[in-house]
Amino acid sequence: MRRALALLTVMTAMVAIAATPAHAADFELGMEDEGLLLNNPHVAVAAVIDWKKLGVDVVRIHARWWEIAPGGSAAKKPSGFNAKDPDDDAYNWAALDGAVNMVRATGMRAMLTITGPGPLWASTEPRKRNPRWIPSASAYADFARAVATRYRSQVDRYLLWNEPNQQGWLQPQWQCDKRRRNCTAVAPHVYRSLVRAAAPVIHAVDPGSEVVMGELAPIGDPPISANTPVKPLIFMREMGCVDAKYKKVRSGRCKGFKAPQADSFGYHPHPRLNAPDKKNPDVDEAQFADLPRLFSALDRLRAAKRLRVSGNIHLTEFGYQTNPPDKALGISLAKQTKYLQQAAFTAWKTKRVRGLSFYQWDDEPTVNRGSGSKRYSGWQTGLRFNNGKPKPVLSTFPAPFVIERRGKAKSVGLWGQVRPDADRTIVVQIRPKGAAQFTDVAPVTTAADGTWTHKLTIQTGAQYRYRWTPAPTLMEPAPLPRVSGAVDPSKTEKTEMRTSSAL
Repeated sequence: MRRALALLTVMTAMVAIAATPAHAADFELGMEDEGLLLNNPHVAVAAVIDWKKLGVDVVRIHARWWEIAPGGSAAKKPSGFNAKDPDDDAYNWAALDGAVNMVRATGMRAMLTITGPGPLWASTEPRKRNPRWIPSASAYADFARAVATRYRSQVDRYLLWNEPNQQGWLQPQWQCDKRRRNCTAVAPHVYRSLVRAAAPVIHAVDPGSEVVMGELAPIGDPPISANTPVKPLIFMREMGCVDAKYKKVRSGRCKGFKAPQADSFGYHPHPRLNAPDKKNPDVDEAQFADLPRLFSALDRLRAAKRLRVSGNIHLTEFGYQTNPPDKALGISLAKQTKYLQQAAFTAWKTKRVRGLSFYQWDDEPTVNRGSGSKRYSGWQTGLRFNNGKPKPVLSTFPAPFVIERRGKAKSVGLWGQVRPDADRTIVVQIRPKGAAQFTDVAPVTTAADGTWTHKLTIQTGAQYRYRWTPAPTLMEPAPLPRVSGAVDPSKTEKTEMRTSSAL
């Protein structure tokens, strides 16, 4: 790890940006690949440098309770272990320290997801030998305190648990009768207790930090067992102790209800096979096109004071699996290129969304575990294949370009985001139908986050792109201008948004 960090320091200095400030946090560009950062630090060195060069603002990293705390498989907490004290010798922070240091050495920010499962002794029923089973809220708060105490000078945002509506992270999701005909939700109430315990102690040891609740996966299933994933809007209502009509519930697990409190809400709007504008018909699920549905549920719970949280949303995990390699749940590489640009524009346009984090950098290895979707286990949402070869989407990632056209209107809106640190002026260009070269149309000044908009009247059959110039670096003190992919807005498409293709 020391050798990796030394190499990172040298390489970062070589690519350092000369006197150019980092992006402002108006619309954050995030990245996540915790497997790479925590498990492969030597490979991660080059990755984090690439992320910085691509304009990433913030990197999401898991603070894995089960790996950091001692006695992972023990039914009792190790004797003498002080879980509140990050300096207790029994804690193992090495992997997380290395990941945070790598990210911050490049000038990017780190946000930490304080997540379980925890050690077995932190379960309220350790005899089940299942560390995911109803973790102790007080034990989680102790771990959260230790995390925030250790990283308060390096981190200013903490996310509470990863996807608590999925059985891989929290169990049980439901309590069902013997015939499995009647099931009542459990996980939302457990999660409410975790938030209520952890958020105050994080704020106490790291005043001014941002605590994020939610972090929900976008889909679930009708309950048939204890570990059926809970649909996200059902999870939110149960967490806020309201019924399907948002009427307050005061019985059962809601007796003595006290609202959980945090600063903002996190969400993972993975669309799976759906385009960014294709809605999921299930009203209790919310994928990317269903964000208004999520906002409505959150706002109703906020208005009723059942969730005490701002209306700000962080989309902290988002991606499309691709075919290749996933032939079961993957979209084409061309669609990935188009959809990620469309999603970035939609997220930016939705002002209460504070940022979008892409998951992940490299595909996970494919492992044959059966038929159907099991044929390609793991996540294949990377911007690169598992062997490090870039997918086409990576060529448009530094400078996405979207043209929004309504019907056959001649007046269109152009949007882009120059993600690497760059000159604040881009130049819109046109290549008229039949022309061999692009010519300049208009200069446009970008916002601090690199985004820009421009309206124009299109010419039939013409292609458009924009030119931008990276900021100087020690390696490239006089960088040459670069161009985005080209778009022909007059081409017929089902969507109103046209995006650039891979260069």
